[in-house]
Amino acid sequence: MSQTRDLLLRDRRYLTLLSARTLSMLAISFAPVALAFGILDLPGATATTLSVVLASESAAIVVFTLAGGIIADRYPRHRVLQSAEWTAATVHAGLGTMILTHHAPTAALAAVAFVGGSGAALVWPALTGIVPDVVPVEALQEGNALLGIGGNIARVAGLVAGGIVVVAVGPGWALFAAATTFGCSGLLVSLLRVTRTAAAPDRSSVLADLREGWAEFRSRQWLWVCVIQFSVLVMMWQASHLVLGPVVARTGLGGPAAWTKVLLGESVGFILGGLVSIRWRPRRPVLVVAVLGLGAVPTPLLLGLSAPLGAIVAAAFGLGFSFELLTVVWQTTMQREIPPGSLSRVSSYDALGSLLLGPLGLVLAGPASVAVGPHTALLVCAGVIAGTVLFAVSFPGIRNLRASYAGELGSPSGEPVDPVDPVDRVSPVSPVSPLRAGSSTVVP
Repeated sequence: MSQTRDLLLRDRRYLTLLSARTLSMLAISFAPVALAFGILDLPGATATTLSVVLASESAAIVVFTLAGGIIADRYPRHRVLQSAEWTAATVHAGLGTMILTHHAPTAALAAVAFVGGSGAALVWPALTGIVPDVVPVEALQEGNALLGIGGNIARVAGLVAGGIVVVAVGPGWALFAAATTFGCSGLLVSLLRVTRTAAAPDRSSVLADLREGWAEFRSRQWLWVCVIQFSVLVMMWQASHLVLGPVVARTGLGGPAAWTKVLLGESVGFILGGLVSIRWRPRRPVLVVAVLGLGAVPTPLLLGLSAPLGAIVAAAFGLGFSFELLTVVWQTTMQREIPPGSLSRVSSYDALGSLLLGPLGLVLAGPASVAVGPHTALLVCAGVIAGTVLFAVSFPGIRNLRASYAGELGSPSGEPVDPVDPVDRVSPVSPVSPLRAGSSTVVP
């Protein structure tokens, strides 16, 4: 397994992708503290203002995710990622300018955030599909894990640097730093040369693309049940993590510095989870993914109970650890189970479903904070997240899907055997490609 990692780290294409993704995650890590406290510190801004801006971005992701899947299956995926990175650079520069000048009407902030969300909608389908284009099938889990580790190390570095910049010179400059880093990531991606693992078939229309992707998606019970679970989970997580948490931190934990510690603990958990995921091979991967959703419960629970900052940081560490494990296992499972020619479209249905209720959670978080108080709202979030796990594990498709790993249970050639239990297919689908190669792809 170490030999596989060594080969990956000597591959110029993979190193380019790894470097670009790491820079992108570095930029992303500047944004949560800078954007949240930059908006909350604007004259007349409230938690509802922050809710509206974040909901605008989330709504754009939902609206454009399916289009992102079609684009990433039709066009060179590295060009799609390049466009997304440069869109993010422009958006963060715009947000930074508005916060620095204090000329930031809520409608303008929301409009710029919406543009940012439309670019972000391209990332998940393209990234899910490009990994099998660059990484051999036997190295997919290692490739996914190393991308996660690099990104999460950058997340820690970015949170530390971003917190320092926010405290020292203000959130506007932190957003400008993020914009510059996004631009560098886009430049690296533009240098990537990718050969597709499988050519997408001829399609007569966008609707035909959507129907084909939907047929692949709905035929797998394990896939759509997990997406329903995470649709509700992400709604609660976004409300608690992006709005209610910063509100509690600002009023009772110590402001930006305290919230940076919470995010830092989460990021360290992401790194450790990535290291563990390099070697961990669960035999029931989707069951593991569903249960790991419980890792999102302790943070809002402790925030709602006004626990000490140290306990909240520890809970955030557990959240990061759980989420990184489930992300790598989920990516690898999708890449193994979904035909390469439709992988980005199926991934876009996955992303759309998982993020569908996110804007609702963000919109309701601000008013809920005012109506019942942020602590009570956080306790509700924790309870609903726990309920989503019980919902998911009640389905046989979640419990019964077994993994087979290349070189272990596969054929002599290294192709994985099809591990899908009959209960996981509710309708027959002819795969786009006869090879079910790959292993594949979150985030939440």
